[in-house]
Amino acid sequence: MTDPGNERFQRSASASARLYSRALEPLVGGVNSPVRADPQPHPAFVDHGEGAHLVDVDGNRYLDYVMGYGPLLLGHELPEAVQSAIAAAVSDGPMYGAPTELEVELAEFVITHVDSVETLRFVNSGTEATAAAVRLARGYTDRDKVVVMQGGYHGGHESFCVEGDIDERTPSSAGVPQSFVEATIPVPFNDELAVDEVFERHGEEIAAVLTEPLLGNRGIVTPVQGYHDTLRELCDDHGALLIFDEVITGFRVGGLGCAQGKYGITPDLTTFAKVIGGGFPVGAIGGRAEVMQRFTPTGEVFESGTFNGHPVTMAAGLETLRYAKANDVWGHVNTLGEQLRDGLQDLVKDHAPEYTVAGTDSMFKLLFTRERPDELSGHCTGGCEQRSDCPRFETCPKTGADVATGATDRWKRIFWPAMGDHGVLLTPNQFESQFLSDAHTETDIERTLDAYQEVLSI
Repeated sequence: MTDPGNERFQRSASASARLYSRALEPLVGGVNSPVRADPQPHPAFVDHGEGAHLVDVDGNRYLDYVMGYGPLLLGHELPEAVQSAIAAAVSDGPMYGAPTELEVELAEFVITHVDSVETLRFVNSGTEATAAAVRLARGYTDRDKVVVMQGGYHGGHESFCVEGDIDERTPSSAGVPQSFVEATIPVPFNDELAVDEVFERHGEEIAAVLTEPLLGNRGIVTPVQGYHDTLRELCDDHGALLIFDEVITGFRVGGLGCAQGKYGITPDLTTFAKVIGGGFPVGAIGGRAEVMQRFTPTGEVFESGTFNGHPVTMAAGLETLRYAKANDVWGHVNTLGEQLRDGLQDLVKDHAPEYTVAGTDSMFKLLFTRERPDELSGHCTGGCEQRSDCPRFETCPKTGADVATGATDRWKRIFWPAMGDHGVLLTPNQFESQFLSDAHTETDIERTLDAYQEVLSI
């Protein structure tokens, strides 16, 4: 088996290259999600996972911080209890198109631990969840407009494929009708003045504000103190709903209480996915019963799905969360996250003081920002906290646009491949978050920091 710490990526004539060439015929672009096409000249095809590691079809072994883009809280090797629950669900029959006790139990678990959630509806992806949540908000308020964050990501639904600002916006994808553009208003994350203006001009037309608690698909941008409170107050004052998209952060940031618990904000609706499916396709909408009961069959807002509450997914999600609670998984991964971000901060100070260490709990990212602060002491130590007294406060990213102005090509073309050469697999561009799992160890963190040091000192 090839040791990637000693040999370069085996690209030409490799098994991955052959598979990619083959995939280009039956699959659009050779992949089933465009981000997977980012690695150049082609992606590495995975053979299997082992704990905190991935092994590709050429035998290269990587310490994995992609973790399926977030769902794999427990890593690639599931505990016996989780595996047994999945096997039992499969053995009983793949699916039924009828209710099961498993979906009731998983809903009860979420409701027990997330204070804002009184009732729940399971769907099959984060995109389905956010699309249904916005439809529900529109049906509940009898209004059309939705406020979203520039650089936020809520899936590929037409309501979210819009870019621009309050005065000028356009579709961000071909095939999106102008009517969706007119009903969706992007504002910069963390910009209270911008969202104040939107409500001042359109307050009686706004059905909801939809936001991630932190921007998780734009390099990780955490909220400035008071920003979520402003959103909550504006929604209350104008009769709009506050929707938290916790597809990424749900049961990863903030532990059992999710990011809304960590930040002390109570949304009206929350969307979930990723961790609550234990690695299987899933989505969910939860929130105040008064609002949620507007979904069919108790209300007039249509939502339905053949695979909603799929028993195998329900078993995987339920046992994953039960295991994580019983074994203090969040304590473990958050400690490792703090250790990793602390170490990265020390490396940045020595090798790239213009860069920003971002993340919280078990999420992390090194952002290739371009401005060096005047003072390097007294900064946030465990990743950017948007602390106003930090010397980096004026230079660390506050919006998605701030991240996009960084050295994004350097990450993709130079840094990401070099880390892969050292056996560390990161997300292939500057924007997606990176994740720790219960399978990672302190030794893994030390090895990862060694790789960062080697690459940053080049």
